[in-house]
Amino acid sequence: MQEPQSSTGTVAQPLSEKTTHHEVHSTEDSTPFVQGNQNTVPLQSPPNTQASHSPTSPNGGALAWLQVAASFCIFLNTWGIVNMYGVFQTYYTYNIAETSTNSAISWIGSIQVFLLCFIGTVIGPIYDAGHLHLLLVSGTFLTLLGVFMTSLCKNYWQLFLAQGVVTGSGFGCLFLPGVTIVSQYFSTKKAFATGIASLGSSIGGVVYPIVWTQLQPKVGFGWATRVIGFIILATLILPLVVMRPLQYPKTRRSLLDIDSLKDVPYIFFGSGILFGYMGIYVVFFYIQLYAMDRAGMSSYLAFYLPALINAGSSLGRILPNFAADYVGTLNMQMIFAFASAVLSLSLIAIRNVQGILAFCVLYGFFTGTFVSLPAPTVASLSTNMASLGGRMSMAFITAGVGSLIGSPIAGAILSTNGGNNWNMLQVWSGVLLILSTLSMLGARTAKVGAKLNAKV
Repeated sequence: MQEPQSSTGTVAQPLSEKTTHHEVHSTEDSTPFVQGNQNTVPLQSPPNTQASHSPTSPNGGALAWLQVAASFCIFLNTWGIVNMYGVFQTYYTYNIAETSTNSAISWIGSIQVFLLCFIGTVIGPIYDAGHLHLLLVSGTFLTLLGVFMTSLCKNYWQLFLAQGVVTGSGFGCLFLPGVTIVSQYFSTKKAFATGIASLGSSIGGVVYPIVWTQLQPKVGFGWATRVIGFIILATLILPLVVMRPLQYPKTRRSLLDIDSLKDVPYIFFGSGILFGYMGIYVVFFYIQLYAMDRAGMSSYLAFYLPALINAGSSLGRILPNFAADYVGTLNMQMIFAFASAVLSLSLIAIRNVQGILAFCVLYGFFTGTFVSLPAPTVASLSTNMASLGGRMSMAFITAGVGSLIGSPIAGAILSTNGGNNWNMLQVWSGVLLILSTLSMLGARTAKVGAKLNAKV
């Protein structure tokens, strides 16, 4: 999902030392909406700063590429960690939280994603007031506190509070700065620069599961998790030191735009986001358990499946986005939502190791595209750029709500029929993605009618 932004029709003012900026940015994860770049939000200096003309984007240079590297580190340590939760879901099922249901365990990862999206939206006014480094320091502290406290947890509720609430809150504080800086420094290279930054989510989703899986049998859960924490600490130093936005917004962003509730295409699209994010993470959370139970995959190999999904996702976040510039972001997202639905339902019939491995790569590719396009699609559906910030915020929160409730409901479904109702779990995921496709088709029809060649 993407970070919301404020009006694009305002004049920007420069800053001396502390500066910020806002953009419509396509992303993810996995997890979530985090790839690409769209529009830079006009900005202004804070109240006591002298105004002048807007500074020119350097479009490269050491400082600009340092912002890219810093943003990459934030994606690595927010959505990258979120995208590895399937590893923890499987581990907690047999250790620490073995007396809890699959639904209860999935609430840990779901609340993490929700807080990332929700807090990343509501702290916008703090960011707009010029408190970038307060957010970076707070986010780093909360993330590290949550990870290191997770390494000490002995029961379900400790895990829920440490890994779900505390770490998720830290992610929310970090993510907003991570998606709002890079495009300020580039003019003709924005898509390339933000694409590199957002790859951190997929890289994290590949590297972190492998590191944890290799270490856990050798040093135990506690130290394997602490090693992840030390990597987070080392890689978050760069954003703390070098992140330096160019501008402040002239007006504070709006978190809601009530008039958008009368916009039929937007309402259909919002429904598509809700259903899509409810369905997508079901596979991310449960694929390891499914592979071990239905395909007889070894637990060692199954722990690498989240990494495989994220490897496919890294391609899906880049290549189709270029095509979306020509065919339309809504068209592309609708197609890839349908492909994800077909794949999710097809998993019911896959009962062998080779098929599971191929499925993970394909599912990562198609869902990677889906989660990378909502923000530019919201922008394309918006005729009044002054309302874009509120519309983006509502879409962002809707994605968080979908991520919050989809996987726990799937876990409750799985617990029926003797705790082995895998068919209905996949039907749940597939039907949600079909509903997402139909909702986006409704948005397209409401926007342009039945024109097959319309770019939306």
